[in-house]
Amino acid sequence: VLLNEVMDALQVKPDGRYVDCTVGAGGHSAAVLEKGGRILGIDIDPLAIEIAQNNLSSYGDRVKLINKSFENVAAACAEADFSPVDGVLFDLGLSSMQIADADRGFSFRNEGPLRMSFDPSAELTAETIVNDYPEDELARIIRNYGEESRGRTIARAIVSNRPICTTTQLSAIVLKVIGQHGRIHPATKTFQAIRIAVNRELERIESALKQVVDILISGGRLVVISFHSLEDRLVKEFMKIESMDCICPPRVPVCVCNHHATFNLITKKVVTPSCAEVAANPLSRSAKMRVAERI
Repeated sequence: VLLNEVMDALQVKPDGRYVDCTVGAGGHSAAVLEKGGRILGIDIDPLAIEIAQNNLSSYGDRVKLINKSFENVAAACAEADFSPVDGVLFDLGLSSMQIADADRGFSFRNEGPLRMSFDPSAELTAETIVNDYPEDELARIIRNYGEESRGRTIARAIVSNRPICTTTQLSAIVLKVIGQHGRIHPATKTFQAIRIAVNRELERIESALKQVVDILISGGRLVVISFHSLEDRLVKEFMKIESMDCICPPRVPVCVCNHHATFNLITKKVVTPSCAEVAANPLSRSAKMRVAERI
């Protein structure tokens, strides 16, 4: 997604060090390597690491891959002796290979178990949330993480139909509650919400962004691609705060925060895919990219 835009943003230089925090199948990483850069690829999904290893093997020791959550990006860099770095990329959200694998439980269209975990070995799954969480907590997750206005009604319907064992069962329950309106499947927001809760996505992003400040060199670029408003809002706020010398409330007459800007904003407005890219890859339609440069 946004491959050309990412390459322009990273400004890859020969022998520069770049961290791909969501390496996936290695598409972005391959483009960096083609320009002569070095890559540390991180992914919480062991299958993604295996696929990236195969796809990037021809680049030899210019590639290092670590099966770790990007929540631990600083530790991954230390482990690989790969810091400081010239650029950090986050391509957030689901990969097409994760959606396509029904056994991972991400898709509401194909029947599979209620898992939804990026890390297959994780203890918390969607099945636990759907079948064990109290109605109030379930409603909160769907409302807050899915931005679903009918979160309470959906939660009540889920609780009433327990136990729920498959993705298609859950999808059918949401469809019955909401009905089909327009092209977007009515279960989209509910599945998003549960997936975010399973993987602690927002907490992980927030933690990782804070670590990037310490591993980027001066002039290094932070590039983040997000796919829903919660992620984008978090990234936008982080970059905004880190581009300011003072973050005291307006009512404070003299600065007491001692905060100093760590980034310059490169993208004043969000970057989105071209019409041609969306036509070629519909999954890219909601992508939003923001870029900042380390001071």
